[in-house]
Order: sequence, then structure tokens, then C-alpha cells
Amino acid sequence: MTQPEDRRGSAGETKTGPDPLAVRNQKEFRDALSQLRQGKSLATLARDGGLSTSNISTVLRMDALPSREFVSKYLHGCGLTAEEQRPWLRCWETLNSEPSARRGRRWTLPAVGGRGRLRAGLAVGTALALTVGLVVWQLHERDQEQFKKEHCGTSNPSLVTQADGECTGVTDGSDGATVFGSDLEPVMAAIGAENQNVVDGGDYVTFAFLTPLTSKDANSLTVGQYVAELEGAYTAVAEGNKKDSRPKIRLLVASMGSSQRHWERTVDQLVARRDSDRLVAVVGMGLSQQETVDAARTLSKEAELPMIGDLITADGFDATGAVDGKGPINGLARVALSNSDQLTAISEELPPGRRTAALVSTSLTPNGTRDLYTESLDKGFRTIEGLKKHLDDHSDFAFDPRGGPDAILPTISQNFCNTSKTIDTVYYAARVKYLPDFLDALTKRSCHAQPITVITGSDAAALDPKTEALHDPDAPITVLYASFPKASQFRAPDNPGRGLYDAFAKAFTSPHHGQQFPADHLTSSYWGIVAYDAVTTAATALHNAAAHNPSDTPNHHAVRNELYALRNNAVAGASGHFGIDKNGNRTNTDTTTTVHRLGRPLPRTTQPSN
Repeated sequence: MTQPEDRRGSAGETKTGPDPLAVRNQKEFRDALSQLRQGKSLATLARDGGLSTSNISTVLRMDALPSREFVSKYLHGCGLTAEEQRPWLRCWETLNSEPSARRGRRWTLPAVGGRGRLRAGLAVGTALALTVGLVVWQLHERDQEQFKKEHCGTSNPSLVTQADGECTGVTDGSDGATVFGSDLEPVMAAIGAENQNVVDGGDYVTFAFLTPLTSKDANSLTVGQYVAELEGAYTAVAEGNKKDSRPKIRLLVASMGSSQRHWERTVDQLVARRDSDRLVAVVGMGLSQQETVDAARTLSKEAELPMIGDLITADGFDATGAVDGKGPINGLARVALSNSDQLTAISEELPPGRRTAALVSTSLTPNGTRDLYTESLDKGFRTIEGLKKHLDDHSDFAFDPRGGPDAILPTISQNFCNTSKTIDTVYYAARVKYLPDFLDALTKRSCHAQPITVITGSDAAALDPKTEALHDPDAPITVLYASFPKASQFRAPDNPGRGLYDAFAKAFTSPHHGQQFPADHLTSSYWGIVAYDAVTTAATALHNAAAHNPSDTPNHHAVRNELYALRNNAVAGASGHFGIDKNGNRTNTDTTTTVHRLGRPLPRTTQPSN
């Protein structure tokens, strides 16, 4: 069944063990786990893995696939590193997606013997069979009820109910429209109906939309914009499927959960399902944070899938892999505007004259992992010539969001008043999630009458323009950020891509299998636009691949090849025509990047230029 493989131990010795890639069913999986002990005592394994000896013995004897939690703890108890555990967990995901994984207990009826008691035996046997049948049915119903409780109220093992009740995992929409929450019901219903039509047609491939589809957790950084994001992705799929081109596109929805904490299991499912689900591209990818880098590297290395990010803006977060310096991320592209694009555009629009700028930054997510978006902003403020020259070295403040931003931001704001210099500008390298509290703190500092300009990145597009602090007559505050144009700017007569945006807006607000998406989702967030553009980019690469080889259905290799050949404005997105360069970055960003202002008009600097 399994062949020995070399495995390097902690002291550098070579170990041999079973190969999870050779496992074919859940029995072989349990056998392989047993072999993995390699003489390690049950008591030691239980202690190291946080399990009980009785639990280990019972689970490995049961004719069922062990739970993922058990497998993870067992592998840890066997001494496997996180990297060594990955093929085992991927094998588990594959087996868990098979119907046999849901099989209940096996029961056998006791024999009834004795020639002289045949009639009585038949009667007893019939009664016993009925009784056992009733017990089996009751246990089956109980098992089914427990299974659904653990899997978001569905029969889909790819969906998982987390400890806080949040649903994560992968679905094609056939598991119900409310698995990820009632706010997503219209778009999930539309996805389920569209997928059914596509599968019935037979000639299709699959895209997966990978994203943190919830704001249930207080640590979430999405600020509720994920609904418009998924609606934009669906609209691109539906429009692509209306065209006279093949193959059609089926859309899987893959949620990593709040703050992307459950990215690993969700990505493992996509890797395991690549071939069986005809998966040829992953779109979305999440925010510019460490979890997204890890997910991209896994999809690139272990599945060789092309990936198109819709919200990734951190500099170097592209195919070069410069964002973390760990080598290329082959197959990665993105359609968002980089942080350098954004900050450069702002620096060019600032009025002449000297400023004194403080820097407020955080480099961590609420999970305690690296926030690459804010790291990139911080670096941009320090390196872009038009901005770094204004920085005051003595007004550099960093905070950790896990310590309570609402507690430290007022202290930081008051520090702007306790200096011999007049702080008239703040470079804000943090998430919009904390921006309302920061603006409120600025209105309450002792020098609140001093006009102040806050400069930040595209995340600020989610800030409510009606935020009270932006309209305090006694504390003049201006917020500047750069992003995509507003809806009114897209529709302006001088916009060369006006027709593309109008077509997108019309498609977005049209009925979708009986569902309707709110028109204000187009104006409250740009996430629907970039999601549409990301899926359209993948669809353009797919259909180019099919056109170049009409007799075959494109695989993920063919789609990835075409992705990096999308030059010369090959993509007709909602935000206009653009291409993808050799490093996977969007082209023509200079004509799209737009500076936006919130609050008071931009004040003139009171300090003369040198």
C-alpha cells in the first residue's frame, strides 16, 4: 500500500515512514497513521500530541476517517513539522470529500440457530432485526445531525463550522444560499443556479474565488465589503458564460474566514480538488497580509495554479515574491493598484511648500501576523521623494492592534501637540478599521484647531464620508487617499473606458437567476470592480487558451501561460483596458490611479518652501 519514504528528523537523522500520497482509502489512511508511530510509545505520542491513549486506540480501530483535528494532533505527536504534515492533511481533505468518508458504523446481526426452534427463531430474528434496524436508524439520524452541526448545517464535508460558529471552506452554492451568512444570500443563490446550468452543459472548467467571506469576527479587516466583492466576481462569471466562447466557467466559493485565520485548510481543499473539479484558476486571494502570501505560495508550489489577486496592493506582492524575499510566486498576478502607485499620485498632487509630517503605523494584523499592506505603506512614506522629505524623525509612532487601538490612538494624537513643531500632516500606515477612532482622537487633541491632513492608502475607500470627525467645525481634518475612480468619474464623458464601466454596472444591477444586487454596492466600495476585473482577467486567459487549441479543454498550465501573455490592453475590465506585465502586475496604472479627498478642502501649507 504505502512505500517507505525518507524523512529527516529533528537531529538530522533520516527516518523512514509511510507515504500519504500512496493512500487510496480511509482504511489505508488509518494504517499509514499507525505505521507512522515507528515504535514511539502510545503514552508518549498522546502526551506530545495532546491526545489520550484511549482516544488514539479507538480512532485508529474505527472503520471511519478520523477527524482533521485528531489527525493534526496525531501528526504533531509523531514529531512531524508543519511542512511534513501538509501532504497528510491534503490526503485527508481528498478522502474527506469522498462519499465513503460519511459512512456510519457497520452492524452485524447475531445468528439464530436450532432446527427445533426454527419458527421461534424466525420470530425472534424478525423482532431483533426490527429493533436493531430502529437503533441503526436512530444512530444514523444522530450521526447525520452531528455531521451537519459540524459542517455549517450541510452534508458538505468541505464546509466547516468553526468554534465561534463561523462557516469556512468550499462550496459551489448547492449547499444553500446562507451558509456564509444572510447578507450573501442573493449572490450565493445566483452562483448555485449559474453553476447548475454550467454543469448541465458539460463543457466547463472551474474558477475558485478565495477570500475572507465574513466580518463576524471583531478582528476582521474587510469592513463588510466582501458582499460587493463576491457580487462583482459572480457578475464576471455570468457575463463570460453568456459569450459565444468555450469552455463555460463554474465558480467555487472558498472562504478563509475572519482575518483569513483558516486559510490553510481552505487552500488544502483547493489543492486536493484541482483535478477532480477541473480547477484551472484561483481568483481573489484575500488582503495584503501574511496569510495571503502563504496561501499563494502553497497554491503555486503544490498545485501550480494561476492566481489573480483583486485586492493585493503591497509592493512586491507579485510573481517576483519580493514582498517577503522568499523567491518567486509563479502564477501570481494582480489587478489592484500598488501602494507605490497610490502614494506617488498623492505626492504629485500635494500643494507646494514645506510640511511637518508625523507617521502612525502598525505592521501587524489582529492575528499577530504581518500586515503587508501597512508595511508597504510605511516603506512608501519613508522612500517616495515627495513624501519622505516632510517626515519629522521625532514624530514616528507605531502601535500593535492587539493592544487596543482605541486606547493608544488618543495618546498618539495628543503627542502631535506636545512638540515644538507644528504637525500639519499625518502619514497613516494602518487599516481603515482603526481610522474612525484615530480621526475622533484628532478632534479631541488639545491643538485640535490646527488644520491637519491625513494621507493613507486605498483601504480608506471604505471610510464613511459622513464620519462625524470629518465635519467637526472646530477641528479641520482632511483625508487624502488614492484608489480607482468613483462611479461618477468612471461615467464622466472624458473617461475613455466609460463604455466598459457602463456595461459592467448594467450587468451588475440586472436580475441574476431571480436575484438582484443593490446598486449602492457599486458606489460604497470599489471591491466589486476589482473582483470583476480579476475574474475577467482569468476568463480572458482561459478563452485565449481555448482559442489557441480548440480541440481540447484548457488546463491550469495553459491558463497560466496565457495569463502572462495578456499585454497591450488585452483585458476589458470594468475599470478600463489593461494588461498584465511579466511580473504579474497590472499595466496602465498611471491613467487609473485617482486621488480622493474626504473632509475639509486641502489646506495650503503655511510653511514656505525652501
